[in-house]
Amino acid sequence: MTAQMLEKSLMTRRLIVRLARDGDDLHAVQHLRWRVFFEEMGADADPANAALRCDRDAYDALCDHLLVIDEALLDAGAAPADAVVGTYRLLRETVARAHSGFYSGGEYDLSALMARENEGKELLELGRSCVLPQYRTSATISMLWRGIADYIKANQIGLMFGCASFPGTDPDLYAPALSYLYHHHLAAPDQCPRVLPGKGVSMERLERGTYDERRAMFQLPPLVKGYMRVGARFGDGAFIDHAFNTVDVFVVMPVDLIADRYASRFSAAA
Repeated sequence: MTAQMLEKSLMTRRLIVRLARDGDDLHAVQHLRWRVFFEEMGADADPANAALRCDRDAYDALCDHLLVIDEALLDAGAAPADAVVGTYRLLRETVARAHSGFYSGGEYDLSALMARENEGKELLELGRSCVLPQYRTSATISMLWRGIADYIKANQIGLMFGCASFPGTDPDLYAPALSYLYHHHLAAPDQCPRVLPGKGVSMERLERGTYDERRAMFQLPPLVKGYMRVGARFGDGAFIDHAFNTVDVFVVMPVDLIADRYASRFSAAA
């Protein structure tokens, strides 16, 4: 994709959201993730993935993949793989139980979530969320959330969860933000995964009352703030992801709480 194509599309962007349909769509998602996680954020690349400029793993074949596509890029002559500007990876509980579990089970103890009363509803893991820098706007995020809203309705989802990231691997850089989440937004005990021993650190880096909460809010990544606005709570402990060069926090989002607070916003997805 040339700079001229991108400049033209940014003036006339036409975003749509849908699930991946075939191998070409999956390749486009993996290429987008490469551009964001590896080229932009400096993740540690597997040599096989580096040769293909794709971020891929064994979970990709099990998951559904949500795509935001800018049709204006296609009109400008961009390749289909370059027109995918945002994505989420979606893994349903029934699929996870039938295979190797949830991806985040390698980072957090999910037993509290897995043992809950499901009342006919499924868990949904959200992962590998990324958007191209030029498209990190409310319009793109809204498209992703509309796609998720459709998905949770179609698949009887009762609770969503996943990880959100701070850049870098030094949790003390984000001591106020992590402490704020721990003190004010920790999930209820029956919905509170804990980071696995030896894989993370306590989020309570500072004692309550010893840090500036306004500074703490300023440190929060936009995705974390977005989750908080829809009523999300957070697990106990921050996972240090050296491969992806991030500090991760676990996000828990009961669908009924989101629906109650944001019913009008999600109604557009119906």
